[in-house]
Amino acid sequence: MTSKEVTKKVFNKEELFILDVRNESDFQDWKIEGENFEYLNVPYFDLLDGVEGIMDKIPSDKDVLVVCAKEGSSIFVAEMLSEAGLEVSYLEGGMKAWSEHLEPVKVGDLKDGGEIYQFVRIGKGCLSYMVISNGEAAIIDSTRMTDIYLEFANRMGAKITHVFDTHLHADHISGGRRLSEKTNATYWLPPKDATEVTFDYQPLEDGNEVEIGNTAINIHALYSPGHTIGSTSFVIDEKFLLSGDILFIDSIGRPDLAGLAEDWVGDLRESLYTRYRELSGELIVLPAHFMIIDELNADGSVSEKLSTLYEKNHGLNIEDENEFRKLVTENLPPQPNAYQEIRETNMGKMNPDEEKQREMEIGPNRCAVR
Repeated sequence: MTSKEVTKKVFNKEELFILDVRNESDFQDWKIEGENFEYLNVPYFDLLDGVEGIMDKIPSDKDVLVVCAKEGSSIFVAEMLSEAGLEVSYLEGGMKAWSEHLEPVKVGDLKDGGEIYQFVRIGKGCLSYMVISNGEAAIIDSTRMTDIYLEFANRMGAKITHVFDTHLHADHISGGRRLSEKTNATYWLPPKDATEVTFDYQPLEDGNEVEIGNTAINIHALYSPGHTIGSTSFVIDEKFLLSGDILFIDSIGRPDLAGLAEDWVGDLRESLYTRYRELSGELIVLPAHFMIIDELNADGSVSEKLSTLYEKNHGLNIEDENEFRKLVTENLPPQPNAYQEIRETNMGKMNPDEEKQREMEIGPNRCAVR
């Protein structure tokens, strides 16, 4: 079973029974999530002598998927289960492939004939975007898997002319620089996040407007510090708010990934409680991440009206400033795996090979506080 097929099951809320044969600690840290998925975690080494001990725990009336880190162990276990009379599949490419799968979902039309697409990195919780207008395209918060954007733009008959990162990412390696090199697109970064980068970029500052196509589509940069000191949001077509890692559907951005939580918590509060409140409540928020599977809409997209988030998102409804400070400095989840190396790679200070980049990104995203 491919990652794309599993993603469809997640989106459609189908049933799936997953036998995960990774070590218990890896399974507890990060697994394939779906609303109607059931799990059995038995490490591969416990199954080397046979699968008799687990046969009664595996249903015969549901799709069964065997999962491991890279694929090999799950093939071995799936073959044993098959020989024992069960119909099972294994996950092609294992959790490595799951971590890298991107599923494009259209999230809306633009006023003058363009479209906006969200690329859902289902296994990692990362969200990136393509804005298409009149034969031109802009990419926002690209993953390192750049081929999918190039192929998608080509299929849509659009040339990528601008690439943006809303901030210096700490949980995944940005494909922004590679995309700009492949397409000669302009690469935009918030200058306050780019003080240590080793490459050329265009400074993305409050009030920038960048035209995509020759229509009236503008990307307005909205400076919204808090997650990083340079975090920048975009309002596109007066309809969509790309919030980066400041605001999510069910949570808010953590301010500690550069080690400055105490310094930045005030910026985070001002961005969320003052700057964003000045925007139209009708804006559709499109974040750079989701944290839990419940945040997915029926079509698999992740979005919500800003006014709804001010009603329902706990992080936007903490009146007491000290309580807010406590939430975002004391209740933090573990930091992302290899986040310092990822930051340095995104600055251009490190250039790890493809396999090393994969390893650095393995695991869940941890950009949120809830």
